[in-house]
Amino acid sequence: MSFRALVTDRDAEGKVSSAVKRLEDDRLPEGEVSVDVDWAGLNYKDGLCLTGAGGLVRNYPHVAGIDFAGRVRESADERYRPGDQVVLTGWRVGEAHWGGYAERARVKADWLVPLPRGLSTRDAMIVGTAGLTAMLCVMRLEAAGVTPAGGEVLVTGAAGGVGSIAVSLLARLGFDVAALSGRPEHADALKALGARSIIARDAFLAEPDKVLETARWAGAVDSVGGKVLGKLLKQMKYGGAVAAIGNAGGIGLETNVLPFILRGVSLLGVDSVMQPYAQRVAAWSRLVEEFDRAAYSDMVSEVGLDQLPAAAAQILAGQVKGRILVNPRDTA
Repeated sequence: MSFRALVTDRDAEGKVSSAVKRLEDDRLPEGEVSVDVDWAGLNYKDGLCLTGAGGLVRNYPHVAGIDFAGRVRESADERYRPGDQVVLTGWRVGEAHWGGYAERARVKADWLVPLPRGLSTRDAMIVGTAGLTAMLCVMRLEAAGVTPAGGEVLVTGAAGGVGSIAVSLLARLGFDVAALSGRPEHADALKALGARSIIARDAFLAEPDKVLETARWAGAVDSVGGKVLGKLLKQMKYGGAVAAIGNAGGIGLETNVLPFILRGVSLLGVDSVMQPYAQRVAAWSRLVEEFDRAAYSDMVSEVGLDQLPAAAAQILAGQVKGRILVNPRDTA
């Protein structure tokens, strides 16, 4: 049997490029479960893998795609049978192990979770890694004692995948959400998701920088890092918490100890890649109940494998709104 895949390769000069090819099943990597992929997602990390940036991919040729959903084709693990619908996110799939940008994938059974009841495979990829990460952030903030009664919460990078879903989740849970974005053209879409106010990133960063600023935010979800996170920490209320998940604005962090020792602020790192099974299932279960997929529909677009390289360049340039879904069987 053969299948179509977007194969990323590196030439002798180190140039990385991707092209759709037809491969035989024996090219699939080792794993107990093979899956016919219905949908995959496009994430910032996928953009890095497809372009060779960041050094995430070490072995070529490679098939990227850090999340996907589909049906089990073959299984050597008793937990999964042919026809079962499954979801995969994380575990360095799409980086160190071939991922979902293909009609077929083979992975370890431990990396899969059953498709949550109430979701289609397409729904699962609207959520995807971005939605799972956003929900993990919400759960960390809740565990840190952040509640709607505490006051405003801020979501940075709000027009992106994680940010936009975080806006929707927090608003649905009753929080007063402010959305920070460098793309003012998406303000109406963010308000439709539940943001009460929109803050321009440039205006946020242009405010005079102090070692400790006016306390405003009870909680925050930050997908930007860099200068934005540094300034955000100085504006947190007493006992506030920031869930940090991204570095689109840089890996540096310029801050000082005052927010932590004078206001008791917590900086919570959130990673969805290596989350244990039980935590993944808990987050997916809450997403079924809390995420308004219908309200999010305007933030979703679709591409086929052929369009992925161009879409990868767009997501790295910060030009993507919401979620891009990948249909590996779309040959248009």
